[in-house]
Amino acid sequence: MTHHVIQFSGGIGSALTALRVAERRGTQDMSLLIADTRAEDPDLWRFSGDVARYLGLELTVVRDGRDPWQVFADQRFLGNDRLAPCTFILKQKPCRTWMTEHTPPGDTIAYVGIEPNDRDRRRIPAIARNWQPWRTEFPLADGPDATKDQLLDEVRALGIRPPLLYELGFPHNNCSGSCVRAGQGQWKHLLATLPERYAHAEAKEEELRELLGDVAILRDRRGGTSRPLPLAELRTREQNAA
Repeated sequence: MTHHVIQFSGGIGSALTALRVAERRGTQDMSLLIADTRAEDPDLWRFSGDVARYLGLELTVVRDGRDPWQVFADQRFLGNDRLAPCTFILKQKPCRTWMTEHTPPGDTIAYVGIEPNDRDRRRIPAIARNWQPWRTEFPLADGPDATKDQLLDEVRALGIRPPLLYELGFPHNNCSGSCVRAGQGQWKHLLATLPERYAHAEAKEEELRELLGDVAILRDRRGGTSRPLPLAELRTREQNAA
């Protein structure tokens, strides 16, 4: 009997992947595997619970116990858009540990919610390699291209309210909108829409700068040079330009 494990992030891609697999395979041997990073928007858990209840399942939650800021301090490295150890430590590693303990590779398929667009599809070979020895499938990516709004309309049609961050204009439903892999545009959007979360991230970054020196999540590349751009400086720029 094959075990169908959805790598469930709480985003629209993994939610629709779970729905597609349920349509094709049923839910008897399905697990919704989600990692608690202690950094997610509360509405991610509301949405994840709604999807799980629609499917008649419970979430399988794994956790490291730390949040990204604690990981950065422990690793003595501040994550950025090029390298973010929090993804592996807080998400991939706990999920792999659970799968090693509960799902033999020969009897398991891991499903990943790659969205149906060319940019995301280019990630598939690397993701498949990373999940070896488990077999991986990407059912949502097999379909025609679709916009984020079109994907969100699919869950709306089922009576499931989309996550708050999407409604606020964020491209992803992760890290409460303050993902270190995001660029300046998303951080500016966070400052404009959820300033209290920006302030929290700014304070945490300052703590790490005291520990690690002149580091920052973002880079300033104006004038042909590259240097750290602290969130405090970006906020001051935006406030002065307003």
